[in-house]
Amino acid sequence: MEQISISHVSKIYYTGDVETVAIDDISFSIKKGEFVAIVGPSGSGKSTLMHIIGALDSPTSGIYILDGQDVSKLSKDQLAEIRNKKIGFVFQSFNLLPRTTAIKNVALPMTYAGVHTDERMKRAEELLKEVGLGDRMGHTSSQLSGGQMQRVAIARALSMNPAIILADEPTGNISTVQAEEIMKIFQSLQKQGHTIIIITHEPSIAAYSQRTIHIKDGKIEREIKNGKGDK
Repeated sequence: MEQISISHVSKIYYTGDVETVAIDDISFSIKKGEFVAIVGPSGSGKSTLMHIIGALDSPTSGIYILDGQDVSKLSKDQLAEIRNKKIGFVFQSFNLLPRTTAIKNVALPMTYAGVHTDERMKRAEELLKEVGLGDRMGHTSSQLSGGQMQRVAIARALSMNPAIILADEPTGNISTVQAEEIMKIFQSLQKQGHTIIIITHEPSIAAYSQRTIHIKDGKIEREIKNGKGDK
């Protein structure tokens, strides 16, 4: 079953009289529970595509269907609900509150959603244990390594139990060993039924996925299936 369908999507930015084509007539689909990597160099359009998939931006033309809904026809409130409940975001820079404990960082989206204190703290604790940080719940970001901070970010992304995890360069600020551990967490989440979409410029990271979509100059250059992602 297709969860995401991108059909002839383009994104053009205008600065005065200057026209910049970030994405140029891209089409692809992602099935529910699939693990896909979107790969390309800086300026290829992959981050713009991530913003469109994440309902953070809208295309200039083309159609984006998410779970059978045309995203362009949704209201601001409906888009906000998608970002809060359907999609969990993981960023390269972690985006954690620096002087806040790991467990409170993970609980934050649930706080905004009005989840009761006891319930959200229990859920945050379970998620931190799931990503291997059961012994670091009371540590602040400054007391954690880069890899540990990214684990907290993944736990936070899972807090509202989203169907889709959208990760933008999730291994960009951590060591190779930590990156391998993070990618294995994503593989485990995919086996649990989550749809995983990774944005990266590193082929070695993309190899953990089931399928890689290569983007260059705003266009899809090629798609390949990965053996490693099926393990």
